[in-house]
Amino acid sequence: MDLNLAWFLLFFVLIAGYAILDGYDLGVGILSLGARGDLEQRLHLNAIGPVWDGNEVWLITAGGALFAAFPPVYATVFSGLYLALVLLLLALILRAVSFEFRSKVEHPGWRRAWDLAFGLGSLGATVLFGVAVGNILRGLPLDPRGEFAGTFLGLLNPYALGIGLLTVVMFVVHGALYLAPKGSDEMQPRLLRVAARGSLVWAALYLTLTVATALGHPDLFAGGLGRPAVGLGLVLTVGGLIGVPVALRQGSPGRALLASSLAIAGHVALGAVSLFPNLVPALGTPERSLTLYNSASTPLTLTVMLVIALVGMPIVIGYTIFVHRIFRGKVVIGEHSY
Repeated sequence: MDLNLAWFLLFFVLIAGYAILDGYDLGVGILSLGARGDLEQRLHLNAIGPVWDGNEVWLITAGGALFAAFPPVYATVFSGLYLALVLLLLALILRAVSFEFRSKVEHPGWRRAWDLAFGLGSLGATVLFGVAVGNILRGLPLDPRGEFAGTFLGLLNPYALGIGLLTVVMFVVHGALYLAPKGSDEMQPRLLRVAARGSLVWAALYLTLTVATALGHPDLFAGGLGRPAVGLGLVLTVGGLIGVPVALRQGSPGRALLASSLAIAGHVALGAVSLFPNLVPALGTPERSLTLYNSASTPLTLTVMLVIALVGMPIVIGYTIFVHRIFRGKVVIGEHSY
């Protein structure tokens, strides 16, 4: 068994799980910026209140997997993108704190401030995630030791910002589909319109960025097309993007949510296939790239961690399913609600 390949696949499975699960609650946070009144704001908060912190476990697990399996990649990414990651952490902290602090003082100004923190924290985190992914796909400037040799402003390039915009639209659509059946009857038609129109923007942005990748980063594009596994990513992506508007026309937000989840998984799969065997491509100097072979831990470490992952992952998946089943259905605002 190729342990390096197994960990490469497991890492991207964790990233896909995080993007699908935390994607909808980040999308709900962004949508809260347009909430009409205190009740709608509370519906946004309580729709994701029971699940958002569990969803973020997938991100923590992915970070732990990267640290254990590919420590040089972890060191390069977390040190090179340090400022961006600090901003991301601040955005996530703002979201978390806003849940608890919003209702501590019964004053409209206080609540509006924390509502804004919740929405902007969600938007900021989404943009930063997308920009980070865009830079990894594009490649990072690395020195001969494999360390980041660029600047923070260099990360704000058009391609990465385009991926950031795509991520915002994708999560807004995903969040609207999640929130529509859980919010009030008055909210549902507006959310479904947002999802329907947003899905068209999502598809257009994806097509535009695919062309930009083919023109600006032909090695990444050609590398993906040259591998058999690209078919799975294309089926998930194209099928999901078509499935969202089709399901909405049939009056099924649930199937539309499933379709958007498949499209997000397809995006992650295509990214992984295009990068393979790289984890961090070196911009302009491909020989300096960090791959799943030159940056992996020892076989013993990979084996032990794989055993732990095979024990732990079913538990994570199990409680994720359990929590979502318990809190399914419409949100009911009660005495102990946010």
